[in-house]
Amino acid sequence: MTDQNQNPTSRVFKIGATRIVEDPSMSALTNEHARDLLKTSYTEIANATIRERTEGENGLRVVEFLPQPGRKG
Repeated sequence: MTDQNQNPTSRVFKIGATRIVEDPSMSALTNEHARDLLKTSYTEIANATIRERTEGENGLRVVEFLPQPGRKG
């Protein structure tokens, strides 16, 4: 049996304490396109900095959206 059906480089999008696991419909999207898709529900990521890192031996990619402080008023 082969591991061809498993995606060893799947992504998890992290917005604050929220973690969104990538599904097949998002696998072809770049991080910028994923941001465009997610910012309708999470408006704080519209101007956020994107940081990507790899976790563990299975190659899980964690994409963090780090919000930028803004001015109030």
